[in-house]
Amino acid sequence: MNVSNNTPQILIIGIGNLYRCDDAVGILIARKLKDIESDRIKVLEQSGEGTSLMEAWKGYDHVWIIDAVSSGALLGSIHRLDASKESIPSKYFSCSSHNFGVAEAIELARTLGQLPEQLQLYGVEGKNFQPGEILSPEVEQAMELITGEMMQQLSSSL
Repeated sequence: MNVSNNTPQILIIGIGNLYRCDDAVGILIARKLKDIESDRIKVLEQSGEGTSLMEAWKGYDHVWIIDAVSSGALLGSIHRLDASKESIPSKYFSCSSHNFGVAEAIELARTLGQLPEQLQLYGVEGKNFQPGEILSPEVEQAMELITGEMMQQLSSSL
């Protein structure tokens, strides 16, 4: 989806569930970035269902996805993956309630030739995915770091 001067559009997708503690981090980051929406930047909130993700990123050249992950790394660790260049380990998204989630959507899109030109994935290592609305302090700290990093990248690309 290119604007008239051929400048690529950027889509930011925050994934999660606001009522499963650390799983809310992607949506909370998307909400923090909502103020920077423009004709070049769109921010969405999603649950992480794979076919919805594939539909959402259609036509975008640059997509950033933020989600909670559970890979066994230290709580609050930030995983930065370039999904347009590397496969995404499905173990990262084992906290998802979807059988066809983020990793599966990315790999299917890769197989079908439907990946965006650039697909950057930010995974925040969570621990508490039980019902509730409170982020772990380490996840909250990672949320602030990612938000700042993304704001800086977006302001330098505009």
